[in-house]
Parts: sequence; structure tokens; C-alpha cells
Amino acid sequence: MNTAEAGTSGAEQAWFKSSYSGAEGGDCLEVAETQEAVLIRDSKQSSGPILAVGVDAWAGFVRLAVGR
Repeated sequence: MNTAEAGTSGAEQAWFKSSYSGAEGGDCLEVAETQEAVLIRDSKQSSGPILAVGVDAWAGFVRLAVGR
């Protein structure tokens, strides 16, 4: 894991958040996919830091999260 490079704003990415997040806002993360990594950011601070996670690491996380 690492934070995205300083020149990568993430603005050009298609960001999405879980349908479980609700309409109230709150404490939500947004996720965007690239060929090299999955990008994660705080939905309340879209211009803030971005965490980049390798595609394989993200797939492992998702498998653990769904219990498979």
C-alpha cells in the first residue's frame, strides 16, 4: 500500500461508494479502479490523500470481507 503520487489528483477517475453508505453522507470511503491499483479516499475530502492498493491485495481483502 502507498499513497498516490502528489501529481495524481484522482479527479479523472470514476469514484463510487457502497450502496450501504446511505444518503446522509457520514463516514464513507470512495473507491476507483485503475489497471495498476485500487484507489481509496475519504468521500468528505475528495481532494485529500488517496491510498493506492494493489489489485491482488484488494481482491484478497474483498474475499475476506465476504467470507470466501
